Amino acid sequence: MESKTHKLANPSLLGKPIKIIEGFEAVVELQASDEMKVDEQGLVHGGFTFGLADYAAMLAVNHPYVVLGESHARFLAPVRVGELMKANARVSKTEGRKIVVSVDVYANDKCVLKADMICFKLERHVLSN
Repeated sequence: MESKTHKLANPSLLGKPIKIIEGFEAVVELQASDEMKVDEQGLVHGGFTFGLADYAAMLAVNHPYVVLGESHARFLAPVRVGELMKANARVSKTEGRKIVVSVDVYANDKCVLKADMICFKLERHVLSN
């Protein structure tokens, strides 16, 4: 299980890879921490849930220059501080450099986000001139 992309990703912000099968699937876990909350009730900002899904999609492709081009995401339930989120990402379609990755994120065994991530394998780093 070797990550070829996003090698400096902070596991406390984006998650910890649990499984990577290059070009096929990835599983990533993220503990919802107090720093992610947006109110006194302990509601976690959806950006962290989405970031986990995005990171899992990148690892499912696992190419050094993979980027997210588009996503179609549905938030299905809230996440609370203390919950362990788990993203399951699976490549569902490949057309040349374009790869569609389906991602489901769970917290405490309930699905909190479903997304289709449209990724692209680039020939060089997106910030290269």
